[in-house]
Amino acid sequence: MYFSIQPNILYDQKPIKYPFSQAEATVAKNFFRRYKISEDVEKYAVLFKPYTIKDGERPDMVAQKLYDNPFYDWVILLTNNLVNAQYDWPMTNYTLYKVLEKEYNDPYNEIHHYETIKIGQYPKGLRVDKAFYDKQHTINDNGTVTIKNGNEICSPITVSDHYSKENEKRRKINVLRGNYFQSFLADFKKNSQYKKSNSFVAKRLKSTG
Repeated sequence: MYFSIQPNILYDQKPIKYPFSQAEATVAKNFFRRYKISEDVEKYAVLFKPYTIKDGERPDMVAQKLYDNPFYDWVILLTNNLVNAQYDWPMTNYTLYKVLEKEYNDPYNEIHHYETIKIGQYPKGLRVDKAFYDKQHTINDNGTVTIKNGNEICSPITVSDHYSKENEKRRKINVLRGNYFQSFLADFKKNSQYKKSNSFVAKRLKSTG
């Protein structure tokens, strides 16, 4: 459905057969034309609602659930700026662990990095290295100064924990509310049409010459 809406472009090719003086042209989809959601729309969070992608749920499944049509999966991707569904969409837990087991010797015990707990001047989740973990640090907690070992103020994060957390972040998306969905489609179709210019052929076709 997405490709049926995308406009076309007519570009010239070098003549490849007799008579060589005749130009040839090919019609193709204009993939360089990118639709951008209006900045005014982005200001109104009321038009969107949060959605958590379930394990194993694909874009077409979400589109079917929300818009009663699996072919509106591109709306889910476009409104969340997900360019490549293969990489931007969350993996299933099973796939994630299989990938980690293939790329790492021991992803469940290998340390990826360290993160602080909330203590003194350190916020929760600050990423630090092993040198920080192994040292002692001066902690100022509302004027009370103490000395803490690194392992008291930060914790090791394994490879599997890190990538699982990143994968979970991808599950949090925003989806268009139903009462704005049709307006979005109309706006998308309108913006997929060409305006009259020297290269204008039709509303959905322009030439490169």
